[in-house]
Amino acid sequence: MQSKPQTVTPEILVQRARDLVPVLAERAAKAEADRCVPKETVADMQAAGLFDVLKPKMYGGYEMDPQVFYDVCTTLAEGCMSTAWIYGVIGVHNWQIALFDPRAAADVWGGGDTSVLIASTYMPKGQVKRVEGGFQFSGRWGFSSGIDHCQWVFLGGLIFPEDGKGAPEYRTFLVPRSDFEVIDTWHTMGLKGTGSKDIVVKGCFVPEYRTHKASDGFMGTNPGGETFTSTLYDLPFGQIFVRAVSSAAIGGLQGAVNSFVDWGKAWTGNMGSKTAEQGPAQLAVADAMLAVDEMKLILRRNFDTLLGKIRSGQPLDLNERLHYRYQAAQVVERSARHAYQLFSACGGRGIFSDFPLVRFFLDIHAARAHYANNPDIFGRNYGGVLLGRDNTDFFL
Repeated sequence: MQSKPQTVTPEILVQRARDLVPVLAERAAKAEADRCVPKETVADMQAAGLFDVLKPKMYGGYEMDPQVFYDVCTTLAEGCMSTAWIYGVIGVHNWQIALFDPRAAADVWGGGDTSVLIASTYMPKGQVKRVEGGFQFSGRWGFSSGIDHCQWVFLGGLIFPEDGKGAPEYRTFLVPRSDFEVIDTWHTMGLKGTGSKDIVVKGCFVPEYRTHKASDGFMGTNPGGETFTSTLYDLPFGQIFVRAVSSAAIGGLQGAVNSFVDWGKAWTGNMGSKTAEQGPAQLAVADAMLAVDEMKLILRRNFDTLLGKIRSGQPLDLNERLHYRYQAAQVVERSARHAYQLFSACGGRGIFSDFPLVRFFLDIHAARAHYANNPDIFGRNYGGVLLGRDNTDFFL
């Protein structure tokens, strides 16, 4: 008698991510040396169903709440932050494609292989010319995380008004592997395993249906709305994406704490003092643990609120979205401060490249370089709105 297939729950998916943590930690050195997350790791995440958390059910996904996605991301980061980073970036595209005209998802997965992955780089670098049925598209973009594992890519571009008047329209363009070239430029101090290389398009045709307007993502007027009807896809793209590039830092900070605790419990310095008895070490661990807890709670609360309003038919408040945007932007800088506290409590041992905490320290600081993780920009905008000025950010 055959047993019933196991129903996949959020708890099961997070536990599968937890089970991968020691494997990722063991592979982290290889990921750094190769400047690319191992193919075996991506295969493991595929087999565990982790990329299916936000994917439409029509293509084998689970359509779970984003809190599950971020729980998986933060968990993976405890083993390898580069792996968690590409999981966050690539995995969120399985959500974003549901915003496009449904023909775009059919192009990616309609051939029967629903494991196909999509990379991205949203810089508005695309040179765009409108032609019959779509656009002629070319350009060069940087920072395409996990591109070596993907067959499609989302690329940013601006469409300027033909009369030269008014603001340009930002769109995301979906391009297949056959139409772009990958240039290996990825030599960095941190997040080495993400393989965030450059993308070059030397002129290709992108049909209209394989583009998505940023304004539709802000207003919730997405072309895919009548096909992909889960309330999951009614969430604003800006709220979803910014957490995809910051949440790994929360798990990275937890990984740094774990490394520090494992070492510090038994370490006696060259001057004869035990790390476990030193006040700065004790406070560094305690403060970091509080920060991890608080950042996770805020993330869950924010999406509980957004989903609650969408499901009850309430409008989303602009100030609330600005508030959440600023909180997301603070995550990496806050994690970096605590990682530095831990590093400072390591003494001379902390400067050696084989010290486990170093990788987390560098990865978190590298994540701070992402535009979305600069809290100054978004804090000033939010504060300005509270003081009566106009909002200047529509990626909310």
